[in-house]
Amino acid sequence: MKKSRCFQQLAFNLLFGLWITCCLAQTTPSNAATPSPTPSPSPSRRPMNERLKLRLAGYPRKHNEGRVEISYKGEWGTICDDDFSLANANVLCRQMGFVSATGWAHSAKYGKGQGKIWLDNVLCNGGEKSIEFCKSRGWGNSDCTHDEDAGVVCKDERIPGFVESNVIDAHVDEDKIEEVRLRPVVAMAKKRLPITEGVVEVKYKDGWAQICDLGWTIKNTRVICGMLGFPHEKKVNKNFYKLYLERQKSYFHIHSVACTGTEIHLAACPLDFKKPNATVSCEGGMAAVVSCMPGPLFMQNSGLKKKLRTSRNVRLKGGARLGEGRVEVLKDNEWGTVCDDRWNLQSASVVCRELGFGSAKEALTGSRMGQGMGPIYMNEVKCGGQERTIWSCPFKNITSEDCQHTEDAGVRCNIPYMGLENSIRLMGGRTRYEGRLEILSSDANGTQRWGLICGETWTTKEAMVACRQLGLGYANQGVQETWYWDSSNVTEMVMSGVKCTGSEMSLNQCQHHKTVSCQKSAAKFGAGVICSETTSDLVLNAPLVQQTVYIEDRPLHMLYCAAEEDCLSKSAAKANWPYGHRRLLRFSSQINNIGRADFKPKAGRHSWVWHACHGHYHSMDIFTHYDLLNANGSKVAEGHKASFCLEDTDCQEGVSKRYECANFGDQGITVGCWDLYRHDIDCQWIDITDVRPGNYIFQIVINPNHEVAESDFSNNAMKCNCKYDGNRVWLHNCHVGDAFSEEAERRFEKYPGQLNNQVS
Repeated sequence: MKKSRCFQQLAFNLLFGLWITCCLAQTTPSNAATPSPTPSPSPSRRPMNERLKLRLAGYPRKHNEGRVEISYKGEWGTICDDDFSLANANVLCRQMGFVSATGWAHSAKYGKGQGKIWLDNVLCNGGEKSIEFCKSRGWGNSDCTHDEDAGVVCKDERIPGFVESNVIDAHVDEDKIEEVRLRPVVAMAKKRLPITEGVVEVKYKDGWAQICDLGWTIKNTRVICGMLGFPHEKKVNKNFYKLYLERQKSYFHIHSVACTGTEIHLAACPLDFKKPNATVSCEGGMAAVVSCMPGPLFMQNSGLKKKLRTSRNVRLKGGARLGEGRVEVLKDNEWGTVCDDRWNLQSASVVCRELGFGSAKEALTGSRMGQGMGPIYMNEVKCGGQERTIWSCPFKNITSEDCQHTEDAGVRCNIPYMGLENSIRLMGGRTRYEGRLEILSSDANGTQRWGLICGETWTTKEAMVACRQLGLGYANQGVQETWYWDSSNVTEMVMSGVKCTGSEMSLNQCQHHKTVSCQKSAAKFGAGVICSETTSDLVLNAPLVQQTVYIEDRPLHMLYCAAEEDCLSKSAAKANWPYGHRRLLRFSSQINNIGRADFKPKAGRHSWVWHACHGHYHSMDIFTHYDLLNANGSKVAEGHKASFCLEDTDCQEGVSKRYECANFGDQGITVGCWDLYRHDIDCQWIDITDVRPGNYIFQIVINPNHEVAESDFSNNAMKCNCKYDGNRVWLHNCHVGDAFSEEAERRFEKYPGQLNNQVS
């Protein structure tokens, strides 16, 4: 009887417990397979003193996509994909510093997360400032499993002023290693950058900890050096460090490391962490020490720098910062691109190390660094990570159906910390991307204070270097007068006569006056910049020029408008108008924008000039130069083209036209589109009336005065070998300025001329 009552009491308690659980389902997380009724959504407010953190995780992924993870009450968790939408993704992407979302992913596309599923049935309208203000079931209340983890794809464009994290994403478990550094112990090494040798330390809690070197191998050193931006490793004098470290107190967070040498981050190697109750600390060993060999760009020894030149068979194009860009490889003396099929961090790291950088931070796909021109040489590159050159890696040759330039591969490489951004700053701008430049200089006594740069010779090329040094991407504009950015008490000019090629790492590497000489020395004439994360890149279609060239003898009475726009040679002014003719070398030119931003005139439409003769506006006085050069490089004839109609003539598939000149419309060239100047329009020629028969070089230069910023000016020129016999003309070997190898370009310049009219 007693047992029966106990059983009844137990049953009653069990039923009552189940009833209570159902009643509290809205506030208690449930991992049961049976779905619970969906409650009415409400905003997921957090406690006022709780800081919400977001991150993108998972693998494989790019830096702007991944599984969404949220840290709530100090614990990381995920979001369920039930009722997920693009509006939710927009809120999350903006919260993480991207301008918007382009898509989202369901069913744990980026892998299953761990821990709590913090949010479920999230309903945002898209305008919320934080995911916590969107409606949901409440924190921790979900009927999902990690098979339903949601992900987002954010637009690869940062919100201006948003500071990006410097922590390298290791694509591994979070509780391991994020930051690594070398701590130098020699006094001289502490003052010199980059730091190439020292004790390996990992960020741990609020300080730094060491790694026990028991079982340490050169493979571990290779991984550390690659992370820190160095392509090679060196042996280190352990005896010297042993004497030093015996007098120092060390805390060993990691007790053993077993890298294979191909990892891109220490956290990807097998690691043995210190046990909480361990009493012995690295017995028989000491703190790990490594020594790295920097690439030629970062070497102090100029002799060694020349000896260790970087690869001539691989290059990066289109990147805003040092160590990033579209991968281009050299084959048969012509540059071409790499298709992104199966492009990964191991292959990207081989390219980075070959170019004198460290391992790869990112393997970029989908022409993220702009589209190339010309051939695509490689597809499905499969590097192991130890190869000296990408050409040693297995790959497939390209067929026309395999890849397009929309699939060009790119890289972002680890580079050594040089501290260049600490000696330059922007002041007075509305955003962190613009302002008057101030640089740190030393007086005769060695005292540092801030000073200005004379704006008299300041151009887009100098601005490119300044923006690169600041870490703010491309130069959108170089500014010579900055009175409207006057917000600093710095007034002294400390640098003048700055002249850069555009490829330097800092302004100190550019030519400049030894002694400051600036006629306009007032602070309002200090140089300034406007920087941008993206910019345009114009390239001419060289084969089209070669295919469309011909000679026309055009009557003078049909050339009045062309003469008014200065499209004829000087001797035309002495001609017997309207009788006679001019001999014109005519051709078509197609100008492609392969960059990452639209090409737009510098001047606003209010300052465009109306030309009544042709009935159009000029938005740029000189958009292209057309030149005929002799063997010495001297001009024998020239022409120019004002941008009377910068517009999208046509575009790649999937790209819409944005610019049209009709009805005083906006002028420009959209990314992925081109502007076609047909051979039969005025000024699309060189006046060769006074040119004698012979062999010449025909040259076209787009945006010759660098009036509008571009990511790369080296591809703005196009050259052809030209044969003129007095009646006919032939062009061949037409190519964009940077399309050939240095050797092929030298042969082109020395070309003796054609002996017949057969184009080889």
